[in-house]
Amino acid sequence: MQMNTPPRSTIRLTRRGRLALVATGAVVAVTAVAVPLLIVGGEEAPRPSLVIPEGWRSGQVYRAVDQALALPAGATRKSLGKAGLKLPDVAAGNPEGYLFPATYPVDAKATPESMLRFMVDTADRKFHRNPITAGAQRNAMDVYQVVTIASIVQAEAATKADMGKVARVIFNRLQQGMPLQMDSTLNYALNRSTLNTTTGDTKLKSPYNSYERMGLPPTPIANPGEEAMRAAINPTPGDWLYFVTVKPGDTRFTAAYEEHQRNVAEFNRNNRASGPSDAPSPG
Repeated sequence: MQMNTPPRSTIRLTRRGRLALVATGAVVAVTAVAVPLLIVGGEEAPRPSLVIPEGWRSGQVYRAVDQALALPAGATRKSLGKAGLKLPDVAAGNPEGYLFPATYPVDAKATPESMLRFMVDTADRKFHRNPITAGAQRNAMDVYQVVTIASIVQAEAATKADMGKVARVIFNRLQQGMPLQMDSTLNYALNRSTLNTTTGDTKLKSPYNSYERMGLPPTPIANPGEEAMRAAINPTPGDWLYFVTVKPGDTRFTAAYEEHQRNVAEFNRNNRASGPSDAPSPG
């Protein structure tokens, strides 16, 4: 059912658009200690490992692999063409969404290609089996669309408890023919992570601009974890169309535009100290 939407210049769905670890270039805990596996001099020695957090974009993963393997910057990205990744045809060779967040062992034989294959193969095993495939069919989607929705959920949800609600907002907007209007998709297009989206940003000419374009973005916008995937196939029941994080720990969901505007006004009062901005009001 089509639903009339207030003018886009006055609407923003959320002020979030964050990612799980947003420090670009900073490899936070990318080398960790896994279960001791090596025996040296009669004593167990820790085996080095690479930690990929939920919500990292592919660029962050590439940089982490470069650092873990002591390679020149950009080496992992350049290896994509020869990695032989088992991706869906619709991905067109882009592994975004399929570099599964987990802890991966790093040994002397590890290469960028082997690390990327490990991540993609892990995603393939987890994504292309029940309940994900059954959930996709139940919602009249393919698995790639589920991963795309999960990536937005991962970026937008303030807490794990909110993931199902954010997924429901996405479903409700798609079903009612409304643009998603997610800051996270704009952030992906602009290769940034920020809570501040301006009116000018929403005019960006990009297939990832969910303010101007209908439907899902053409690819996932990050690499989601299992909880985000579960939310994408089992969204929380509700009629919500809007949400805004008024303050940390207080994200409000509503189906009423007027109520949402009141929540936005409270958000603006809470953030007035941050200085003037030309950002459109969340909605």
